Amino acid sequence: MSFRWDIIFEYAPFLLKGTLLTIGLSVSSILIGTFLGLLIGLGKIMKNKVLAFPFYGYVTVFRGTPLLVQIFLIHFGIVPFFTGETNAVTAGVIALSLNAAAYIAEIFRAGIQSIDKGQMEGARSLGMTHAQTMIHVVLPQAFKRMIPPLGNEFIALLKDSSLLCVIAAPELMYWGKAMGSQYFKVWEPYLACAFIYLFLTLILSFVLNRLERRLKTE
Repeated sequence: MSFRWDIIFEYAPFLLKGTLLTIGLSVSSILIGTFLGLLIGLGKIMKNKVLAFPFYGYVTVFRGTPLLVQIFLIHFGIVPFFTGETNAVTAGVIALSLNAAAYIAEIFRAGIQSIDKGQMEGARSLGMTHAQTMIHVVLPQAFKRMIPPLGNEFIALLKDSSLLCVIAAPELMYWGKAMGSQYFKVWEPYLACAFIYLFLTLILSFVLNRLERRLKTE
């Protein structure tokens, strides 16, 4: 059985369109997930356990259930409940963001708690508020330590975006499945998608490695 390059070239415009949407979905989810993850991570380290409990519950639920189940619940349940209709792209961004936030929250929590408590006490003794100390002293130091795990989470999120094909979000894997269904082929569509995902993750890894090395020299 010969490898058919012609169908890959035929679907190239659709694969490119899907790749651009995959990048858009990933970047949007990373930004939203990082913001939410920071808030949740700060919530988990609050001394008041009653106030911190909802943040612990959030992380437990989203880390303890499959992302695919979360995508289905958000796409077919939560989004239609609030809007009356559903949209695969919107539901996909929400699902990826909420899922990533749970993992990123743990990264922020661990990074913040890895900073010596003397840093906080010293800054407070100089008259800085808790918020000022966190923003200007603790977080900058913790961020350098969080780059590797955050990078791993970003790469995982990029690959996890392929799950959105099950709700017909027209990202990369959606068009790969369409190619395979039309021509009853396996190698051509999925090898093409695998190569594109590999290319994207290598670029992201390169950028993160450069950022990590740059922060270490500062």
